[in-house]
Amino acid sequence: MADFAAARLNMVESQVRTQDVTDVRIHDAMRTLPRERFVPDTKSHLAYTDIEVEYAPGRWLLKPRDVAKLLQALRPMPGEKVLAISAPYAAAVIEELGGQVTRAEAGEAVPGDGYDLIVCEGAVTRAPDAWAAALAMNGRLGVVERDGPVGKAVLIVRAADGLGRRDLFDSFPPVLAGFEAQHGFAF
Repeated sequence: MADFAAARLNMVESQVRTQDVTDVRIHDAMRTLPRERFVPDTKSHLAYTDIEVEYAPGRWLLKPRDVAKLLQALRPMPGEKVLAISAPYAAAVIEELGGQVTRAEAGEAVPGDGYDLIVCEGAVTRAPDAWAAALAMNGRLGVVERDGPVGKAVLIVRAADGLGRRDLFDSFPPVLAGFEAQHGFAF
């Protein structure tokens, strides 16, 4: 039987803290939250490894490093209204931090609007406009955009004068099913 408690501690100490994730609230949440409960039993041994783990067909948990860095950039605060898109682990971490989380699957209509924070675990070629449109003023969206071998985690912020965006770090998660690049020919 695997010692998941030791694996959780090791994950935070070796994959999260060493990657400039300094928000101790995220450390504490990740140390206590059983990541193995978000993957099928047959993959529980992979829950704390430095890889993306497929939890459903075409859906993956981000690497522990990547989800921690993305959450730190998003700065989730207690009481914030959060939408977690195909992001079961990130949603649970945010709930541990006091966020009010609504869960949705990528490809579904966005349930409502006025979100302080939106997060997606998995890559898309480009963040859908509907996701950014669901943000409240000063709301933040964190997602990995990938249209090739390397993706970029991005932070998109709604401001009075429109949307701002910032590249955060390189990331390599698989593109979510249904969000693959549509390349074509130009004449």
